[in-house]
Amino acid sequence: MCVCMKKHRPNKRIILGITGSFGSGKSTAAGIFKSAGTKVIDADSISHKIILPGTGIYKRILRLFGRGILDKSGFIDRKKLGGVVFNNPDALNRLTRIIHPEVIRNVRREIRNSTSRFIVLDVPLLIEAGLKNMVDKLVVVKASYKKQIERVGRKTGLTRPDILKRISAQMPLKEKVRLADFVIDNNGSMAQTMKQITRILIMVRERKG
Repeated sequence: MCVCMKKHRPNKRIILGITGSFGSGKSTAAGIFKSAGTKVIDADSISHKIILPGTGIYKRILRLFGRGILDKSGFIDRKKLGGVVFNNPDALNRLTRIIHPEVIRNVRREIRNSTSRFIVLDVPLLIEAGLKNMVDKLVVVKASYKKQIERVGRKTGLTRPDILKRISAQMPLKEKVRLADFVIDNNGSMAQTMKQITRILIMVRERKG
């Protein structure tokens, strides 16, 4: 069920949704928004918490995929889990149906509890999860295919085939760009990315006022 957050917001609250593709630099951009004093709600951080040992989501994932996805300490090894679901679209869909509703509930709770009047939702699958109606403006971070592969490989150690599977499992980046209110080109330097984000903040805050 989709709840349109716009009907329940405090006076002039602005919510930006930031998304992209695997390796496009969405988390980097979100970090810049945060360093500028913006409240950032990180869906990936939420997803880490809800799969910790002992949680209901943890137990459901184990029942579905078995103990082979655990590390030596009993935590879900996201790399192992990814190796399973990104080779099996049906398994990926089942995992998504377990995790997404709980992440969405937590995101909505954080929005309700926040006193900030300017919030950024950092959600990798914001569009795919049907959360576009929760935001006032959609920000998409883009980068070239080559850059995406380089960044993910450097950060995670995943092989090129594994990276490509994860990218192809998401909505194509060019389709997200077509839906965007703002696009951040993250092919250049950090300074160039910061300049684009500063411009977005100025434009959004001017409209808010």
